[in-house]
Amino acid sequence: MMGSQFNIRRWSSKHVAKWLKEEGFSDYVDLLCNKHRLDGVALLTLTEYDLRCPPLELKVLGDIKRLMVSIRKLQKQHKDVLTEMGYTSDDCPGNVACATNSSQGKDCQCNGVEHFGDSGGSIGDTNSEQFQNGKYNKHQTRRLDPEYWKTILSSIYVFIVFGFTSIVMVIVHERVPDMQTYPPLPDIFLDSVPRIPWAFAMAEVCGVVLCIIWLLLLLLHKHRSILLRRMCSLMGTVFLLRCVTMFVTSLSVPGHHLQCSGKLYGDQWAKFQRALAIWSGFGMTLTGVHTCGDYMFSGHTVVLTMLNFFVTEYTPRSWNFLHTLSWVMNLFGIFFILAAHEHYSIDVFIAFYITTRLFLYYHTLANTRAYQQSRRARIWFPMFSFFECNVNGPVPNEYSWPLSRPRLLKRLIG
Repeated sequence: MMGSQFNIRRWSSKHVAKWLKEEGFSDYVDLLCNKHRLDGVALLTLTEYDLRCPPLELKVLGDIKRLMVSIRKLQKQHKDVLTEMGYTSDDCPGNVACATNSSQGKDCQCNGVEHFGDSGGSIGDTNSEQFQNGKYNKHQTRRLDPEYWKTILSSIYVFIVFGFTSIVMVIVHERVPDMQTYPPLPDIFLDSVPRIPWAFAMAEVCGVVLCIIWLLLLLLHKHRSILLRRMCSLMGTVFLLRCVTMFVTSLSVPGHHLQCSGKLYGDQWAKFQRALAIWSGFGMTLTGVHTCGDYMFSGHTVVLTMLNFFVTEYTPRSWNFLHTLSWVMNLFGIFFILAAHEHYSIDVFIAFYITTRLFLYYHTLANTRAYQQSRRARIWFPMFSFFECNVNGPVPNEYSWPLSRPRLLKRLIG
């Protein structure tokens, strides 16, 4: 064979082509040698992961397996060359099975199926990908499964959490402290800024504008299923935490303008109807919903901040106007909440902090897939691991029509 004639380091693409023909892989000479210019060293470090994934993407499983057997024989014959290049036996060049023993080479089990990650057996992979604002290097492989059934589950999750939140809001309204006994707490902002009666309605208008922008973005984004799943899981988790905080701690009403008194409903059915009214009205005063006692922490701030972060995260960095508009809506919405004296400053600050931290932690774990290397992370964040196990890396900002391109646009742009 050619391997015994001279050092494989000197093999050119022509030698690799001859070797492929000798091994019975003539069909791949053009792809591997002419298009991708594989020489002896490149052939020696080729892995099954390279064959399966872009840019090669071999489709015939039998050919992949047989070619890997031949490559492994070649690697065995040239162990000294691999050693000189810095590959030890632990690196297992070309051996995907060995990659399963590496925490960097295998993803966690997802739905009972093992998946291989970015470094799945590739030789010399430094895993030094650089991502910014959803952009990624084109040569890196990304697995972005829409998994609509998981998106449906996340929607059910946030649906249940919002219903539970409505029930808790009814309970805390009944327990609201008496204004005569417990006057408003001292607050630097509320004490310094006079109340603006229409400010809270403007805060909700800011939220509606951000929601419209987000829905348009979600409709046109190519990976809309993943985005919706992340929004539902994050929003549901933050509001579930809010249920706990406002249930265990009842703050006094922040302003005398609020007509808040403990409401004792006659029976459970009356409480359920009240909770249903809060849920169907999205807890907004614009829809006629007025609540008391749900101060720790601000749900309006959570929604404004979450929408802002999703809009800015899943649009290109060059969309400066949209990003500026999103942040202006977020910050002005927060200001209007405080100017209306509907929440204490600490309510708004905690809501903003928790929402931003949870958003950043979630996306950092999802983008780096660090949770795969830690069993503890998978135990403490089971829902995150479940939703994100088939999303391999950052979600790129790509857009497409949800169904098909409208006929008018087809005529205009062809």
